[in-house]
Amino acid sequence: MFFYKIYQLIIFLPIFIVATIITALTTIIGCTLGGSRFWGYYPGRAWSWLTCRLLLLPIKVEGREHLDPKASYVFVANHQGAMDIFLIYGFLHRNFKWMMKKSLKKIPLVGFACQTADFIFVDRGSQHGIKETIRDARRTLQDGMSMMVFPEGTRTFTGQMRPFSKGAFMLADELQLPVVPITINGSFQVLPRTKGFNFVCFHKMSLTIHQPIQSEAQGAENIKTLSQLSFDAINSSLTNS
Repeated sequence: MFFYKIYQLIIFLPIFIVATIITALTTIIGCTLGGSRFWGYYPGRAWSWLTCRLLLLPIKVEGREHLDPKASYVFVANHQGAMDIFLIYGFLHRNFKWMMKKSLKKIPLVGFACQTADFIFVDRGSQHGIKETIRDARRTLQDGMSMMVFPEGTRTFTGQMRPFSKGAFMLADELQLPVVPITINGSFQVLPRTKGFNFVCFHKMSLTIHQPIQSEAQGAENIKTLSQLSFDAINSSLTNS
C-alpha cells in the first residue's frame, strides 16, 4: 500500500492533471467547432479509461448485451464515490450526456467543458428548473443519444444506497424512454467519500447493466414504478465487498 501511494503521487497524479487539462481543452475546442456528439463524449471516455488503467484497477463489466445500439436510454446508477464517473464514462461504451447538479458548472475549466459538451444541468430547487431540464433533454436525447443520472443525487457515506429522487424517472416518463439500472460495486472501497485529499485504494470495480425497464403508462404511478423497479434491480447486485 505504501508503494501504491508513492506511485499515485509521483506518477499517476502528474499524468492525471495533464490529461484532465488536455481533455477539457479538447472537448471545449471540438464542441465549439460544432461536434458535441463526438467531442462531448470520446475525449472524456478516453480520459476516464486512462485514469482507471493508470491506477491499475481491475474492471469487470456485465450486461452490455442488454442494450440496443440504436436506442436512447435513461441510465441510472448508484453513486458510491468519485470513481463512479471514471468507471461509467470509460467502460459503459455508450454515447451519453450526464445530468449534473448546476453547481458543478463552477469547477474551473472542467465545468465549462461540460457546458460545451451539452451536458444537462439541473436546478433541483425550482419547478421551473425541472421543466427546463426536460426541455433540454428532449432536444438532446435523439438518434441513439442517452443520458446518465445518479438518482441518489450525491455520493453515499456508507456504501449503501440512499433514496432515489424523481428527476430521472420524470424524464423517462415524459419522453417515454426505457430506464436502464446500473449497479456499481467496488467504487466505495477504492475512494470513499471523505473530506480533503484521499489516496485511492487498490480494489476491483464492476458495472452490472440490467435489463431496460419500459414505461407501461405515463404519469405519477409510472414514475413511482420506474423508480422502485430501478432501485430493486440495482440493489439486487449490490455487494459489500
